[in-house]
Amino acid sequence: MSAFPDTDTRYAEVLAARRVPREQWRNYQKWVRFYLHFCKKYRHRPADSTSIQLFIGKLASKGQTAEQRAQAQCAVEYYSVFLSPQLRSLRDDDTVAPTASEDGEDSLAARKQESVIGPSRMMEEQAHVLVQANGASEQTNAAWREVEAKLKDEIMLRHYSPKTLQAYAGWMRKFRGFMVNTNPAELTGAEAKRFLADLAVRRQVSAAAQNQAFNALLFLFRHVFTKELGDLSDTPRAKRSKYIPTVLSRQEVELLLAELHEPYALLAMIMYGCGLRLSETANLRIQNFNFDTGMLSVQFGKGGKSRTVPLPNKIHGEIMRQFEKVRELHQADMKKGYDGVFLPASFEKKAKSAARELVWQWFFPAQRLTLVEATREVRRYHVHETDIQRAIKAAACKAGIPKRVSPHTLRHTFATHLLQANYDSRQIQQMLGHSDVRTTMIYTHTIKSDLKPLQSPLDLSYEPRT
Repeated sequence: MSAFPDTDTRYAEVLAARRVPREQWRNYQKWVRFYLHFCKKYRHRPADSTSIQLFIGKLASKGQTAEQRAQAQCAVEYYSVFLSPQLRSLRDDDTVAPTASEDGEDSLAARKQESVIGPSRMMEEQAHVLVQANGASEQTNAAWREVEAKLKDEIMLRHYSPKTLQAYAGWMRKFRGFMVNTNPAELTGAEAKRFLADLAVRRQVSAAAQNQAFNALLFLFRHVFTKELGDLSDTPRAKRSKYIPTVLSRQEVELLLAELHEPYALLAMIMYGCGLRLSETANLRIQNFNFDTGMLSVQFGKGGKSRTVPLPNKIHGEIMRQFEKVRELHQADMKKGYDGVFLPASFEKKAKSAARELVWQWFFPAQRLTLVEATREVRRYHVHETDIQRAIKAAACKAGIPKRVSPHTLRHTFATHLLQANYDSRQIQQMLGHSDVRTTMIYTHTIKSDLKPLQSPLDLSYEPRT
């Protein structure tokens, strides 16, 4: 683990000084080993604070919990003082040979005394450096933890989606890494401007990422720091290019559906037949289906908006079979004493028994149950969005479709095929849940125009003059 041989012992002394319970020392040392391996594998500098943030982000992508990530960050930050130039200079001084004196015996005695006193004196100096560095680092970390907690509170207060919280918190951590763990109370709009300029010029991230980072910092400064970013008109910003969506033909849709297995085949048919987003499809519950009228209600879609769309008659049998499967699974869960499904946080407090009711069951439930660590309850979640994405991508490859296919491609195809059937764009806008019809009109670029098709001059035929 160590950058030099005696670090293991000294790191244990640091953990003792920071009053870390001895039973957790092994975990702290494990996180340091993982961090050094991460830096070596991806060629990051261990002494760079940005590397720590990248490491924490890697742990998040691997499914480590928030508590584990917090412990890993503390472990690495306690260790990072060993990599500082100031501490290295103290170690280098220890390797300098003592000056020879005129009296050989006195010199030998002095060397023996230094061999006893020297290390302990150096340990005192190193401990002083450690206390100073760790004290400042702990204050900064505590301040940033408060910022992240307040950011979560402000987002939840406005009922923003969990994905918005995840995105904004991610940009906050990147901004923190860019500022090398500067205390948040010292940050101004000038630092945010430098960060946005770095994204645009040096990292050259996409226009969508730049806009998301701008919105995240604007929210962070305005609602968490209670400051204004100021004038950012001269900050370089990428212009978002017009995007023409990928659309499948009817034959390609049939080929794709033929390669899918349950429950993903029905999922794909609902996305294509009703124009639903991936998250809207995964979050469907039994109560969203009105079998009498043949309508599907989409509750709390993007932007918190709700809408209704007609259910395809062609898949009525498949929908009823899936309903019976969910009913049987729900009965089996109740017999085993499970605690039902996950509910919206606000509704969970209002109706605690609703999680066990049939109407609240997921229409596409996950195969495995989830253990809630805080309450030790066993609940069922819906099928994971990542599994749907992988299934559709694999089916497109098997079908030999020469296009970049994702679940959202089915939503694009839904709108395009309705436009080809001469349905009114306003109706399609309502079914898609677009706030502005201009968003819906992008699909006009995916169909053939009624005007005379444009040809290349090479394809034009000329009649010679007589």
